[in-house]
Amino acid sequence: MITIYTDWGTMVSIEGSWSLACLWHRRSRRSLLVLGAVIVASWSAECLAQNSTAFTSCMEKTEAQDQVNRCASDEARRADDELNVTYKSVFAAMTGDQVATTKLKAFERAWITYRDAYIAAMYPAPDKQAYGSITPMEIDLLSARLTREQMKALRDIQQFYKGNQ
Repeated sequence: MITIYTDWGTMVSIEGSWSLACLWHRRSRRSLLVLGAVIVASWSAECLAQNSTAFTSCMEKTEAQDQVNRCASDEARRADDELNVTYKSVFAAMTGDQVATTKLKAFERAWITYRDAYIAAMYPAPDKQAYGSITPMEIDLLSARLTREQMKALRDIQQFYKGNQ
């Protein structure tokens, strides 16, 4: 559950997937902005699911956007570490097959280019802050999601390779 208390008296609470409780104050324009940011953050977190329990635990302790951004950054780093372990495992399974290992290296380089281009296409502005303070979180969670999709592709290659030896 995410609950935000602002200095102007607005409380926004999001629990589960999309149940909202909002208490509006006279400054509804600001309230609307806060509500919008919270909904987008919640939507981003739900749509980019597959996050680790460490991410969920970290998010439960956050009180400010910079802490949320840090949790998302750590999640992207965890996903990248998992990808490296998966990559090494697939690479080890191909030891001795020079053609396969060369193609696996090319596949990984192409994927890195794809991931970076995908994120750049999603957030094309040179100054990413133009998208708001939640942008670092969104980019990190998008990177984590793409990385986990790549891990699945690598596992598929590993299974295919093991089955054809």
